[in-house]
Amino acid sequence: MNSIKKAKSISIWIFIVPFVAVNTCLILITQFHSLFPNQPDILHNTFPYFDGGASISRTARPYPSWLVFKPAMFLTSYLLVKYWLLNKDIIKYFEANHKNLKKIVFFGIASAVALTVHSIFLGIKFDNDLYKLFRRVIMLSFIVFEIVAQAYLVVTFWSFREKLKIHINPLVLNLKIILVAVLIIVAVVSIPIISLPGDDFYGIQLKFLKHALEWDYFIGVITFYLLTFFMWKKQN
Repeated sequence: MNSIKKAKSISIWIFIVPFVAVNTCLILITQFHSLFPNQPDILHNTFPYFDGGASISRTARPYPSWLVFKPAMFLTSYLLVKYWLLNKDIIKYFEANHKNLKKIVFFGIASAVALTVHSIFLGIKFDNDLYKLFRRVIMLSFIVFEIVAQAYLVVTFWSFREKLKIHINPLVLNLKIILVAVLIIVAVVSIPIISLPGDDFYGIQLKFLKHALEWDYFIGVITFYLLTFFMWKKQN
């Protein structure tokens, strides 16, 4: 089935493109300081996956980091739209009127749109509380739409897994289900933490915790697509 072959090939790029872009921005801002005309933008001795020394937007926002980040996110958004439409075709092939079909397409494409809007406004500074709230809502929308789309997709594939058994590795499908469940649990547990005002909570540096959580959660979200690549068997 051609749609399966295309979904498999696109999925690996949805993992590679943002992973390379985000970590390139991190390397640039921590190691290549001379490239940054505004020296207060640079960072020293941080690996935010562990120490939470900076947010993703903090590394991607300054020039020249955004020259890497924005095109990569626009490309990722395009690939996401293609990916979710291809999954629509795959589901229709096996169960034309599946109850989750429209939900998968809606939330999947909505996540791509939210990522595009977030990338457009990244680095644009307005000292306005409403604008800052807008940016947070857009980023949160991307995460929520993405996780909901992923959840609906794995549940849908599980519902007709017997029809898929010659096309997929069932172990990887199970891993995807576990990954999405973990992402949902972490999101629910993290909401109170993210919502706490200020950066200190009984001696815990919330800012660093939030930043580390952001980086690690990002890896979790895109790993879904890496698993997709390994889930589909090679098509003859």
